[in-house]
Amino acid sequence: MHHRRVDCEGFLRADGLVEIEGHLVDTKPYDFENKDRGGVIKAGEPLHGMSIRIAIDDDMTIREAAAVMDHTPYNYCKTVTPVFDNLVGITIGAGWTRKAVETVGGVQGCTHLSELLRSMATTAFQTMVSVKHARLAEDEVQSYADYVPFLINTCHTHAEDSPVVKENWPDFYKQK
Repeated sequence: MHHRRVDCEGFLRADGLVEIEGHLVDTKPYDFENKDRGGVIKAGEPLHGMSIRIAIDDDMTIREAAAVMDHTPYNYCKTVTPVFDNLVGITIGAGWTRKAVETVGGVQGCTHLSELLRSMATTAFQTMVSVKHARLAEDEVQSYADYVPFLINTCHTHAEDSPVVKENWPDFYKQK
């Protein structure tokens, strides 16, 4: 009765920032009435079609942010996009979800775009790992250990007391 598609991509920009683009599209398999969209939203037509673009630095701090709402159930929804500028300066890491929701969630923001930010954060981590691997290959960092702390304690497997950390990064392993 409902289909949500979330698509996130990460890119390395020429200026060294990492750009993350997130897109969310909701559709229904049936037509339904909607006065703001000309009387009806047809089956398969986006009810929500929204995007966020952020640019982050090597410390995962957001340096640029923008939101776009191409498809919304109400015209008024689109008035909220400027609030996403307030993401600038927030760091993706511990407490990220709480900070993001406080900044762009609830009545000052958009539930759908707030949810999208969680997937974008995961994409940011994965992209940054790839970027740091590429820089390592270009000898821009001294060793893999220079950025391993970035991964430590980000999940169960990368917990500082996990067997994965003990095996792969013993210098960062801490026995419980």
